[in-house]
Amino acid sequence: MIGGGGIMQLLDLRSFSSIWYWLMLTWLWTRSGRNLLGVPVEVVQRAHRAAQATGLGGADHGTSPAEQQGHPGLLLLDWLLLTLPRWHLPSQSGVVLLGTGAFLLTLLAGLGFGYAQELAQAVFLLVAPFGVLMLMRVRLARRLTPLLAQAQARTLPPTVVARDSARLLMRHRWQVLALSTASVAAAAIWGTAWVIRHPFGL
Repeated sequence: MIGGGGIMQLLDLRSFSSIWYWLMLTWLWTRSGRNLLGVPVEVVQRAHRAAQATGLGGADHGTSPAEQQGHPGLLLLDWLLLTLPRWHLPSQSGVVLLGTGAFLLTLLAGLGFGYAQELAQAVFLLVAPFGVLMLMRVRLARRLTPLLAQAQARTLPPTVVARDSARLLMRHRWQVLALSTASVAAAAIWGTAWVIRHPFGL
């Protein structure tokens, strides 16, 4: 049988000194920045630039239906109509997912920083920021849903809804960039300090 010490030895795998860990960290954050709630970044950027170029205010006066048909913001709304339903979680499911995620992160933090297990520390530093990112995306989806409902009900012009949606998505993009930078920096600093303190994995 494997005792408690044996289990800890099995868990104590090299992570911070492995190139694969850093490649995985870089790949995950690069991939997460390629889309916003499933919408390609290029679509959001074009809609945002179009809104700034036309200088839309509270309405789209003077914009003909033909011009609206080719407006980049309408493509953004089409994408959001396809992707937003994926981020709608029933309250009960959200509570279960939040509780499960909190339990797993607490377990990793306890094993990693309480018992000095390198693998648990590495996984925590990798997964915890993505938990924050998930909460940010769910919150953004909840803010965008009423906007799309107004566009569908025609209580607001679609171009105005597209402008507001693009602004929220671009703000979210910068927040994700800041989160990814902080995450990679924290993992790099902690990983470097760990390798210096344990040069041979001891």
